[in-house]
Amino acid sequence: MSQIAPSELIINNRGAVYHLNLRPEELANTIITVGDPDRVAELSKHFDHIEGKFNHREFITHTGTVGNKRISVVSTGIGPDNIDIVLNELDALVNIDFETRTIKPQLSKLTIIRVGTSGSLQADIPVDSFVASTHGMGLDNLLNFYRHTNNDEEKFILREFVAHTQLTSSTTSPYIASAGTSVLKHFVDGFHHGITVTAPGFYGPQGRVLRLGLSNPDLVDQFTGFRYGNHRITNFEMETSAIYGLGRLLGHQCLSLNAIVANRVKKEFSKDGAAAVEKLIVKTLETLTSI
Repeated sequence: MSQIAPSELIINNRGAVYHLNLRPEELANTIITVGDPDRVAELSKHFDHIEGKFNHREFITHTGTVGNKRISVVSTGIGPDNIDIVLNELDALVNIDFETRTIKPQLSKLTIIRVGTSGSLQADIPVDSFVASTHGMGLDNLLNFYRHTNNDEEKFILREFVAHTQLTSSTTSPYIASAGTSVLKHFVDGFHHGITVTAPGFYGPQGRVLRLGLSNPDLVDQFTGFRYGNHRITNFEMETSAIYGLGRLLGHQCLSLNAIVANRVKKEFSKDGAAAVEKLIVKTLETLTSI
């Protein structure tokens, strides 16, 4: 098996993968990702024991245990470009031998759960509620740089989405990826389920207007009105589709959990988004330690 060149997989002088600054033994097989680096400590404060803290740039990791469950919390920063770094390096930590720079013959599967904030695209999904994403619909183009295929359901949803929104290749080439079913099934009670749209920005790509005009001013209404069978678009954010797409290609089980801090239909914003996130953190950890 050919070696992976030093320019392609960068390992620092302490034997850690470059961006995350983690060695393989410093990562748990159950991982919670958060966009905000400050949110790592908000999660790890619930750990019974913290065995290590690691950081480099916006990437902060705390690894520890809750009961008998070993968990790593990793901050990704905002956006699908950062997810490309994080998912590839998490996979490298468990599936590439750093000594030989070769892919291991037996591959490991990670459980990766995003805990973040999001904006609702449905009037009946209020602020401070929770969404578990069944699919990630990507407007960011990241997965289009990788070889990927869709199952029949995903193909149908994607085809209807493009027909409904009339998004053209001059704007984006949307893609879709599904949640990991073995982890999604544990996050049903207390969660809305639906398609999460991942945008490559916060303002124009999510239909917000400040001083710049939009190429598609009806974007939010188009997403709110989309239906395919029992599927509808529940929310907007900036990481889910990249996590789902790369996670599935790499063989990991991924799920995105969202505390709704804004309702784009009702034009409302949470009065205490931090409290909603804290409730989601507690609920997530309680569920993870029970499975």
